[in-house]
Amino acid sequence: MLRSVEQRPVGIEGVDPRVTELRSAVSRLRRELASHRAELADREIAEGELAALDAMALGGAPEVRRLRRSLLIVAGCVGSVSALADALAGVRRAVELFGAPPERGTEN
Repeated sequence: MLRSVEQRPVGIEGVDPRVTELRSAVSRLRRELASHRAELADREIAEGELAALDAMALGGAPEVRRLRRSLLIVAGCVGSVSALADALAGVRRAVELFGAPPERGTEN
């Protein structure tokens, strides 16, 4: 089935399943980060970007470039913490569901 660029898959309740997946992955990482008691220099930055990712998902159709930017910031903040690796990978997979960002120079 061909689908226009503007059409998005819709789940049973009218919600894009990619959004549901992103919110779930972000929620998991937020919980695991909160329970990780070791001091992390950039914890507040990671928490802020996770909140931003969740807010973008709540908005419906998040901008892929912004999703990827937030993911990079979170990965830079917590990527070296092995206890958070699986949850961070889940967020990465969820962001990838939205596709690749448009190539530079193709935006209007």
